Amino acid sequence: MRNRNNEVIDQLVAKINTEIEKGIDCTQCGACCKGLMINVTEDEATHLSNHLDMSTREFKDKYIEVSNGGQLIINTIPCHFLSDNKCTVYENRFNECRDFPHIKKPNFSDRLFGTLIHYSICPIVFNVVEQLKIELNFFSENINA
Repeated sequence: MRNRNNEVIDQLVAKINTEIEKGIDCTQCGACCKGLMINVTEDEATHLSNHLDMSTREFKDKYIEVSNGGQLIINTIPCHFLSDNKCTVYENRFNECRDFPHIKKPNFSDRLFGTLIHYSICPIVFNVVEQLKIELNFFSENINA
């Protein structure tokens, strides 16, 4: 993929993702909510605490911890807000949750390592990567290399 135009790869990934997402019901899986650590911004903590009718301090005490690097993160895995594979605060969920599995972000080729970390977790990532390998003739290129 290093030898390919990032913009072309992004367009191809977007096309593949559009088709793959149609066939995946995330509420049948919930693996991301069951296994990922979620970063939270101060604004997100305040927003969700207001939605839950809690003070920000109460919210942080109950749901958030501070990482060694000073980042706010959800304090438990699976996520507190997951119930029956559904997000109980879906309309108010954190940006990292909203953006997952990050397939739609630009510069897919530059984010390949992070994408592959989620390959075994997320059916969308798995299927997008597998279809991308087919579209790019990944296997035949490696045989000739």
